[in-house]
Amino acid sequence: MLKIALAQDDFLVGHITGNRNRILALIEQARDRDGADLLVLPELALTGYPPEDLVLRPGFMRRTEEALAEIAAAVHGIDVIVGHPRAEDEKRYNSVSWLRDGKVIGVYDKWDLPNYAVFDERRYFVPGHRPLVIEVAGVRVGIIICEDTWTPEAARAAADAGAQIIISANASPYYQRKHEDRARVLADRHGETGLPLIYLNCVGGQDELVFDGHSMAIDGQGCLSTPAVLCEEALLLVDFEPGSGRLHYRAWSSGEIDDLPVIYRVLQRGLRDYARKNKFTSVVLGLSGGIDSALTAALAADALGPDNVLAVMLPSRHTSELSLILATEQIDELGLAQHNISIEPVFQAMQKQLAEAFGGRREDFTEENLQARARGNIIMALSNKFGHLPLATGNKSELATGYSTIYGDMCGGFSPIKDCLKQLVYRLSKWRNTQSPAIPQGVIERPPSAELRPDQLDQDSLPPYEILDEIITRYVEQDQPISDIVAAGIDEKVVRRVAGMVLAAEYKRRQGAPGPRITRKAFGRDRRYPITSGWRDSGIDRSD
Repeated sequence: MLKIALAQDDFLVGHITGNRNRILALIEQARDRDGADLLVLPELALTGYPPEDLVLRPGFMRRTEEALAEIAAAVHGIDVIVGHPRAEDEKRYNSVSWLRDGKVIGVYDKWDLPNYAVFDERRYFVPGHRPLVIEVAGVRVGIIICEDTWTPEAARAAADAGAQIIISANASPYYQRKHEDRARVLADRHGETGLPLIYLNCVGGQDELVFDGHSMAIDGQGCLSTPAVLCEEALLLVDFEPGSGRLHYRAWSSGEIDDLPVIYRVLQRGLRDYARKNKFTSVVLGLSGGIDSALTAALAADALGPDNVLAVMLPSRHTSELSLILATEQIDELGLAQHNISIEPVFQAMQKQLAEAFGGRREDFTEENLQARARGNIIMALSNKFGHLPLATGNKSELATGYSTIYGDMCGGFSPIKDCLKQLVYRLSKWRNTQSPAIPQGVIERPPSAELRPDQLDQDSLPPYEILDEIITRYVEQDQPISDIVAAGIDEKVVRRVAGMVLAAEYKRRQGAPGPRITRKAFGRDRRYPITSGWRDSGIDRSD
């Protein structure tokens, strides 16, 4: 029987000394408390994932090498597999080292380097080409790394080299229903090799990425485990019985898999870790009485505690009394700190200052944006004065179409719901209220409005959200051409209008705050379109 400990843990990018210390503590725990024969740590655990251009710095790589040697020297009475970048002959590899009795007894270099979506590994690493299979407690164990699991070659090579079980060390970021894709991949690799396979994932927020944990396994009979605990650190314990190929789960808490609670937990973890890892203890946001800021406030209260959330009401001449009532109701319900600061004096002063320059021109969206930017200035002033992390509250539907004000409501250091379409914002808000009261029902029921001019509604400027969100899903997330979207039954003029808005708003999004990725294609690391471009989809640009 091989006793395996799996460190589903959070390793901060670039904090090599802190990660080393955490790894040493996990080694001691797995060996002395849990009696494990083998401890496995995630992909690039020593540096955190993704280290990006840090690996191009010689000093960073030297310190990584030193820390690995320090860990190896402390390993006795247990085998340890630890992920780290390594340099050799002016090349860099995404590697794991197998440690035993104070030494490195084997090294595996990742074969398949992903270079799509949020991944950019070929910028930094070259691929390996040799399997690594080492015997521990009488069992031959093969090791692979993350993307190697999603293609057949590396697992087959481990099986051909005599492995009786394969372990995959991962840094696998979340997108919706990803646990289903992981289950399919494990079943595919088992079907090809006949071997049990353990998929260890890390956990934690890293800028736009959230690593959800949800580690999985498949035994020699092809039986899949449930996903392990979601968005939480855990030392998972699994015993492998080589004769039967069975896996026995000694410590394996099952994680939530339903969409809405999973998404909410991912957003919550992403916000919490971004704040804490960047040394913020509190956040500030504008609370308007609308659905987007209401969901953002609930997420912030859940992530950081209500005492660490400052909600600021910023009324103008167009703010309805209902908006103030609903915002106050939520502040009281959640127990948030608050300010009520009218932007009217600032707005009037700006209008007066610009009157001569504007030359008597009629009011238009410029005056609307002045109000939004007055709010942004106040939020940033409170951030500067008190050290709060400012939160932008825009959703993906608004960011896609440019229905947002740059340096205004887009102002912020982090944008928790930027990858949530408007309809998902409503669904998440309703789900959150099933756990405990958090968002006033009046906020959920009222028509959305920016309240920057009299009687303004979002649907005056945008298609209905059920249509808009479907177009964005198809055009942005699935890269469908306009002709396919029209063929799905959506009015061609509406599709062309939305597609044009998406392209025109690229410059705004490029200057927006980061936020947690929950879809297969988020704005930011995922979708990289040029701002300056002559290309338009057919029918948008008259030159086509």
